[in-house]
Amino acid sequence: MKAVTIVSFGGVEGLEVREVADAPRATADRVRVRVRAAGLNRADILQRLGRYPAPPGYPQDIPGLEFAGEVVEVGDEVRAWKIGDRVFGITGGGAQAELVTVPESTLAEIPPNLDWAEAASIPEVFMTAHDALFTQCRLRMGERVLIHAAGSGVGTAASQLVNAAGAIAYGTSRTADKLDRAKEFGLTESVVVAKDSSEFVEAVKRWTNDAGVGVILDLVGAAYLKANLDSLALKGRLIFVGTTSGAKAEIDYSVVMRKRLRITGTSLRTRSIEEKATATRLFAQHVVPLLASGKVRPVIDSVFGFDEVRAAHQRIESNESFGKVVLIID
Repeated sequence: MKAVTIVSFGGVEGLEVREVADAPRATADRVRVRVRAAGLNRADILQRLGRYPAPPGYPQDIPGLEFAGEVVEVGDEVRAWKIGDRVFGITGGGAQAELVTVPESTLAEIPPNLDWAEAASIPEVFMTAHDALFTQCRLRMGERVLIHAAGSGVGTAASQLVNAAGAIAYGTSRTADKLDRAKEFGLTESVVVAKDSSEFVEAVKRWTNDAGVGVILDLVGAAYLKANLDSLALKGRLIFVGTTSGAKAEIDYSVVMRKRLRITGTSLRTRSIEEKATATRLFAQHVVPLLASGKVRPVIDSVFGFDEVRAAHQRIESNESFGKVVLIID
């Protein structure tokens, strides 16, 4: 099979589409999928740079955490899928290839209203957002949520899910253009954070009449920690999803204790198969019907061909993308 291959760590010149050994045959509860499209994520950039290796058991030189395609082979213990089914899902690596083999429990059925590119843009970001907001932070109807990097893939997914659940979504970004576009996906209020994180603290105070927000979904990291704590309401929940501004910061325990805050980190990639299966099941139950009805929808920035993977990485690294970058595996 052909696959995007990391031949050397560093710049995009270290990426090539090469002939590699086929994905493993489907045995037991495994399903082999002919990949039609794969979403790109920041994790792929970090893996290319040599900073984020794949978990044990996954290809170290083939990136890709999410995919959409059709079932071409099933193991003898598989009950949920048959050859020809249109499926999408997550994996620890290796999705940017013509074939991928995964446990049947980490797949969901693609709604008929979605094409391959749309389907491939969904699993990682919608599963991450849904798991973070509802499973871990237990978001409730009417609560206020602050979403950093609101124009990112996870950000646009989170805004839509918050809105669909009857909660209130606020957002931040470094550019006004992204926030203007993000309002289409459910943001009630937003603020550009161009210089200092205190900018969104003051905005949250205005929006909530000094009450603060119940949940903060943080895709930025260290630079926002103090401002996040200041922006949370009593018993607020802060969940870390990304570290684009760094991974280390000083924390004021007195604020955490006084407000009785809960701080959580999350990553889908490093979870066990059982945990990924649970996240997939909840995604299939609660998010896929919303996608099928059009109440929430994928947000695609750009689509690239298999041989244009270097340009796809450059698009993400430009920080100009809005929504997901997708690779067509053809």
